[in-house]
Amino acid sequence: MSKVSQSAGNSNTNTANSNDIYNIVLLVVDIVMLIAKFWIAIVEAIVGLFRPAPLEELNGKVVLITGTGHGMGKQMALQYAKLGATVLCWDVNEQTNNQTVKEIQKSGGKAFGYVCNVTKREELLELAQKVRKEHGFIHVLVNNAGIMPCHPLLEHTENEIRLMYDINVISHFWMIQSFLPDMIERNEGSIVALSSCAGLFGLVNLVPYCGTKFAVRGYMTALAEELRQKNPQNNVKLTTIFPYMIDTGLCKNPRYRFPSLFKLISPEVASASIIEAQRQGLEEASVPRHFVAVEKIGRLIPRKAMRLVNDFLDTGVDTDKH
Repeated sequence: MSKVSQSAGNSNTNTANSNDIYNIVLLVVDIVMLIAKFWIAIVEAIVGLFRPAPLEELNGKVVLITGTGHGMGKQMALQYAKLGATVLCWDVNEQTNNQTVKEIQKSGGKAFGYVCNVTKREELLELAQKVRKEHGFIHVLVNNAGIMPCHPLLEHTENEIRLMYDINVISHFWMIQSFLPDMIERNEGSIVALSSCAGLFGLVNLVPYCGTKFAVRGYMTALAEELRQKNPQNNVKLTTIFPYMIDTGLCKNPRYRFPSLFKLISPEVASASIIEAQRQGLEEASVPRHFVAVEKIGRLIPRKAMRLVNDFLDTGVDTDKH
């Protein structure tokens, strides 16, 4: 081998070694940065437990809520209006929805009612375009509409299951596709999705319903990551809500061994908690608040042990078929 060839070989080896060292140094720096940022995030989260984020000002902003004819949707509409928001009330039932609008207007608030069957995609998209023209930017979108048949899986009909998914999950996609692009363009806005504690824990007589509510948690988590990776400075807030059993009539036959611990929550209290979570920009919030933490801790405990606890508490929903 000539001296020239040896020199070239040595040069290539030195270059490769230099590149290896450089890559190792970069990796070490990345790891150090990761550890530092990780613990900063932990400290910020702990501080946040004792010093909640300031509440977003809603006066003059536009809030769109589905399922405002009764229950949680109606209560959220009333409370958002009291905070100075213009509330767009969507519901399939024109009569009850108009009643919500009239109650808001009678108390001096601003509200507009629209009839919409959220399972009809074309109807929904057309109405979405209409309200954007009439009211401009939608600052807060609340996907609230939902149904909850309560009986064993083998007693559910095909239509019942399909309708449940169409309302509780699929309609959310059409709503988000309608209003998220404007939020991304302005890099602001909030989307609230109503899951349920049935989206945290599997419950008897609610198999398809639990499926829809777990789905809400899944798509909201994935969408948050999609927005974050698309724009590291993303300021569109996503909030998933996990309410316990609310006294709206949706939960027809609640069962609890210890009523003082697991009593039904009033729609007024639940709505206030949901609105507070949205205004704080929380990614996940349960009603009551500690249920999300209970679910996370429960996943660290062996399944058999948790079933013993569940059997002892004996809380759930009895069938609505007799």
